[in-house]
Amino acid sequence: MSAPTDWATKDFYQVLGVKKDASADEIKKAYRKLARDNHPDSNPGNAQAEERFKAISEAYGVIGNAEKRKQYDEQRSLFGQFKGGFPPPGGGGPGGMGGVDFDLGDILGGIFGGGARGGRRRAPQPRRGEDLESEATITFRQSVEGVTLPLRLTSDEPCANCHGTGARPGSVPKVCSKCQGSGMQTGASGGVFAMTEPCSQCRGRGLIVEHPCEVCSGSGRAPSSRTINVKVPAGVKDGQRIKIRGKGGKGDSGAPAGDLFLVVHVEGDERFGRKGDDLTVTVPLPFDDAVLGGEVTAPTIDGSTVKLKVPAGTPNGRTFRARGKGGTKRDGSRGDLLVTVEVEVPGEISDAQRAAVEAYREARVGGVA
Repeated sequence: MSAPTDWATKDFYQVLGVKKDASADEIKKAYRKLARDNHPDSNPGNAQAEERFKAISEAYGVIGNAEKRKQYDEQRSLFGQFKGGFPPPGGGGPGGMGGVDFDLGDILGGIFGGGARGGRRRAPQPRRGEDLESEATITFRQSVEGVTLPLRLTSDEPCANCHGTGARPGSVPKVCSKCQGSGMQTGASGGVFAMTEPCSQCRGRGLIVEHPCEVCSGSGRAPSSRTINVKVPAGVKDGQRIKIRGKGGKGDSGAPAGDLFLVVHVEGDERFGRKGDDLTVTVPLPFDDAVLGGEVTAPTIDGSTVKLKVPAGTPNGRTFRARGKGGTKRDGSRGDLLVTVEVEVPGEISDAQRAAVEAYREARVGGVA
């Protein structure tokens, strides 16, 4: 969710593709369609779709709520006369505000439960864990059936020596005297606004460490390694980027962990290929079976075999379908095995075989039945 100062410049109606006088049902209907089309589960590895989904959710969180929508509309109306949503630096604002120093948080605070000066400042939130990225190489069969992999991860996590406080054991951090523990400070921007920014003394933490921890040097974070088991779903493609929620770096003081992004590399296979959820394989077909009809045996990914009937007059390169013998789909069902036959031309033949082929050629050329 964006900060209050960002809202005046965002057109949530445009994000959802609805008019400003749209009804609540129209807004909900537009949100559901856009959320379904851009949901990360429907667009694995698509960073643009994930960003659109966040923007759509943010927009609906405001104009999908009657009270917040009313406050948002009032806010947009107040700043609508200014290009970009804000008064020009040093210029006059609505109601003759030129030259008056005020904080935008005082105007927008109603939406968030209190402004920066009109009420108690909100304490800085504990730091969320960092997102991590790793890579893994799996076999073709593992990509078809799914696999659970052990991964060794290294990240900055709350220091075990000081438990994330940054202070030497036996001591505690002090509340920052400059921001009074809020982690934020208000400074002049050169125009009509007093902008809020991270405190320069505590760097946004709200605390000052007088006696730093000797392990993390007062940062509260230290390198840590751990091994986790990650489930790679069946049907993963080579180069696919998988998001595993909550498996990234640990957060501070109960804050949520970050996410893990795993890039999967799939090894090739000598026998099998992939076509969507179906697997492909090529098997030899004797010349006489191609002419007279017969049967071929094809391997499957699980190590078993499947037999398929081949009709008389089968040409080289024809593909047959063995249903349910392909890769595992996301819903747990299986795709098909596409078996392509390759007509064999023997390099060496016996005298009897040669005689039979010559008789066939003579009959074909001479037209003898």
